[in-house]
Amino acid sequence: MEQRRTALVIGGGIGGLTAAVALDRRGWSVTVVERAAALAPVGAGIALAPNAQRALDTIEVGDAVRATADWQGAGELRLPGGRRLARTDNAAAVRRFGGPVVVAHRAELVALLAARLPEGAVRTHATATLVDPGDPGPGGRPARVRIAVPDAAAADDGDNARADRTSNDGDTATHTRTATDLELSADLVVAADGIHSAVRRAVFPGHPAPRYAGFTAWRFVVPAPDGVRGVAHETWGPGGVWGTVPLAGGRIYAYATAAVPAGGRAVDDERAELLRRFGAWHHPVPALLDAVGPAEVLRNDVYTAAAPPPAFHHGRVALLGDAVHPMTPNLGQGGCQAVEDAVVLAHEAAPDADLGAALAGYTRQRLPRTMEVVRRAERIGRLTTWRSRPACALRAGLMAATARLAPDLALRALDEIADWRPPAGTYAAGARGTRTAARREEQE
Repeated sequence: MEQRRTALVIGGGIGGLTAAVALDRRGWSVTVVERAAALAPVGAGIALAPNAQRALDTIEVGDAVRATADWQGAGELRLPGGRRLARTDNAAAVRRFGGPVVVAHRAELVALLAARLPEGAVRTHATATLVDPGDPGPGGRPARVRIAVPDAAAADDGDNARADRTSNDGDTATHTRTATDLELSADLVVAADGIHSAVRRAVFPGHPAPRYAGFTAWRFVVPAPDGVRGVAHETWGPGGVWGTVPLAGGRIYAYATAAVPAGGRAVDDERAELLRRFGAWHHPVPALLDAVGPAEVLRNDVYTAAAPPPAFHHGRVALLGDAVHPMTPNLGQGGCQAVEDAVVLAHEAAPDADLGAALAGYTRQRLPRTMEVVRRAERIGRLTTWRSRPACALRAGLMAATARLAPDLALRALDEIADWRPPAGTYAAGARGTRTAARREEQE
């Protein structure tokens, strides 16, 4: 019986799990290593633009996501006092990009992805350290990763920790157990270990770390309070933004950003900090803050890539998502681009493909695209940090004028992003026929 190539995915977030599912469907034997005790992502929503939905369609997850997500209708851009500057709807996104935007709870998307992996493929409560990136050339050495697990988890691992699996390359994915460490070797390592990726630092030690984007973000999910209707809005004020997005099941996802120094924390609690900053803003902001408990508010500084990396791969290691292209949330594309990365990597890494060529192809496709998304998101992020009254008045005037003269113009920031098509497989209906897709087809 022919043995399958082995892949080790470091990180059990949306990007890592999408890569694991996509590689499993391509015939790889996949193990996911996640340092958290369980696959329990933070309580927040994720916007899935048409490009991400098409990527998920290639692994037959798109329909399930759309079934559990909330289809966004109208959306509004407002000022803190409530004045509406602009209004959009999903019909405009469908016209321009061939599909709508849906918003899902991250935990539900993670559950959908994890359910499509073989039993035992996910190892939680384990910290991975890259020992050797390996050599992808013919007959080259495998990558090696050390996995640190608590003593109880190591004792429970049993025979699985000592199993050997031989790949098509002739390499062996071996597990050597000590009291608390496992050393694994694999044909491919996928680094999806987040903004402060230890794998990125190991393979590109001279590359600059992500830099602080100039603002921090708060997020929470609550049941919709009485009187809060299901209309998405984003409100821009001096040095800060508030957003409210309906989720399926009568829930509301709320987020906020503020231009503050990096590393800050509230003197009391983060809900109290939000009340100080946003409590006097228009309805439904005060009602949502009344509905959330202090422990339910998440706060994270926002980082962006300081410079393009040399590549998205090194040896037998492929990096994806925030590990290689962290970006500000202003285009809603962080998770979407990670999902794209995952399906492109799996498409290139066919079981019988030359791995070196496959990884080079992955870098060639993903590096310029994602870096352009990083730049666009950062430009918008800088606008949100404006504080002075004249600057904010100018910004509001330009937004209102744009909305009157060209209602769909605000979507232009997502041209060549939201209408992306995966390299193979099915995708959401209507992907073809959009403006930028038509231009691409003319070029082809």
